[in-house]
Amino acid sequence: MRYSNGMRKAVLATTAAAAAAAAVAGILPGTAMAASAGTATPPPACAASALKVTARQAAHPPVGTGTGAAVVQFTNVSRKTCVLKGHPTLAGAGNGTPTHATPLKVTPKGRATTVTLRPHGKAWVKLTFVQVQGEGDGYCKSGATPKAFPTMVIGLPRSGKHQVALNDGWWAYCDNKATATAVSTVKPS
Repeated sequence: MRYSNGMRKAVLATTAAAAAAAAVAGILPGTAMAASAGTATPPPACAASALKVTARQAAHPPVGTGTGAAVVQFTNVSRKTCVLKGHPTLAGAGNGTPTHATPLKVTPKGRATTVTLRPHGKAWVKLTFVQVQGEGDGYCKSGATPKAFPTMVIGLPRSGKHQVALNDGWWAYCDNKATATAVSTVKPS
């Protein structure tokens, strides 16, 4: 195909501009489409130091005098986007230290999906416990002795363990077991 000088200059200028744009973007000629489609590195898992973890009793707990249900909030306090995924592990922290923790058997509820947290972003899990019954020291329907801990060690896969106090009391439950939702951006009640 033959081009006039004006047309040839326009084609060369367009080609040069495209090559310059690719070079600025760090893309080799001929790979622009492949490099821009799906090669972005996903954010890393949130490190323990990137998270501030708080907990409160749920607004709608089961009947009883123990904790019943709690909502745990994870806030990204870092300057970088990171991800959370999975169901938490739980252990009551005796004497306020994780080394004297009593693990709970956790029954996962819901499917775990990856949650992306931008800086200052929040995600939650809801924990439901076998409720302590009665007044005073209370009792467990199963006949087990109720447990009460000042803090709970809450872990998330690849995001560390966090020692957390409830904002309004101690963690009190029966039978050393709980149900836990997967981490989510939907705030539970």
